[in-house]
Amino acid sequence: MRPFTLNYAFPSGLTTVVTPYHFDASRQLNVLPDGRPAVTDRALLLAAGTTTSTAGSQTHFDD
Repeated sequence: MRPFTLNYAFPSGLTTVVTPYHFDASRQLNVLPDGRPAVTDRALLLAAGTTTSTAGSQTHFDD
């Protein structure tokens, strides 16, 4: 028997997510394909809400 709440606790399937930015290790920030910092793109921030990466949390305990 599957508990009712598990129908909503887990995603129903895999979703493909394409982020329009990538982490630049030399600059230590997320950048757009044209080289600008991702935080300068207001439309991206409004759509995504954030441009966080996991790089900081792997090296700093207080991120």
